[in-house]
Amino acid sequence: MATENLSARDRILASAGKLFSAEGYRGTGVDRIIADSGVAKATFYKHFPGKDHLIVEWLAQSEASAAILLPGPDAAEPFFALTDALIALAGTPSCLGCAFQGTAAEFADHAHPAHAASIAAKQRVLAGLTQRAEAQGLPQPRATAEIAFLLIEGVFAAVRMFGPGAPISGAQAALRKLAAPVTSVHL
Repeated sequence: MATENLSARDRILASAGKLFSAEGYRGTGVDRIIADSGVAKATFYKHFPGKDHLIVEWLAQSEASAAILLPGPDAAEPFFALTDALIALAGTPSCLGCAFQGTAAEFADHAHPAHAASIAAKQRVLAGLTQRAEAQGLPQPRATAEIAFLLIEGVFAAVRMFGPGAPISGAQAALRKLAAPVTSVHL
């Protein structure tokens, strides 16, 4: 992404995202983000009181950016439209895995703001899957959503580990097979 036309705040976020993805949160210092974004230290701290605030804001921006790429709840078969889109997103060559999984791994303390933001984002994903399973008329929507959630989490973990060659080509078919028993068998 060209950053020359972005505001200082957006340049900081773009630089942070690039560096966090490449080097991790703990491996990326504020001074490095400042240098990469081309802003003054005072400008950085005007927008972000500290690195934790920056991380949480970057996670929020990542979630919002991903949401734009996903089909709306009014899609035909809204549950499978969302799950297929998430799996397809994971399979794009530029995907480096799930930012929220990486964040939770680096900040294991559940009280840390970045970990808490990651949990909140994942809770929204699970709630969205449940709502779409209900909208699609699938029996046991919560159980179906949980199965889909776990499979999709595995897809993103595989992409983080293997990169573009991750073995995810059968994920959509597997999801349908795993979800099918839930719709016909009581758990």
